[in-house]
Amino acid sequence: MMPLRILLAACLVSAALPVLATPQVACHYSYGGETHTLRAAPSASPYTVDSVPVGSYFHFRVVLRTRPADLASVEVYTYADRDEDGLALIHQASYPFPPARQPGRQYGFSGRHRVYEPVRDGELSYWCERLS
Repeated sequence: MMPLRILLAACLVSAALPVLATPQVACHYSYGGETHTLRAAPSASPYTVDSVPVGSYFHFRVVLRTRPADLASVEVYTYADRDEDGLALIHQASYPFPPARQPGRQYGFSGRHRVYEPVRDGELSYWCERLS
């Protein structure tokens, strides 16, 4: 009967401990009347993180670095798809990670950004928040 008590006590203690979750960031982006969320988990190399196509013109990429600590950041990139010329960076933003807690702040740690197509007059807007 003793092992059952120990097992039960261990379960109760583990349930009371905070979960050590992997940090994540969610960036909510809108274009052409549609809103989507791109989640970013820590990446060992920012060069391995792919962008996602948004409409026929934009590509959106979010990189979360947590190590080394002095380089911990969230990097947000917006590219224009120049057809035969490939992707061209048209917007970049960088935020320290972890971001400072700001309860009640609208549009997360990044604030709301708007990026405009230089040729087709479209608008991509985004904002980012820490999930864990």
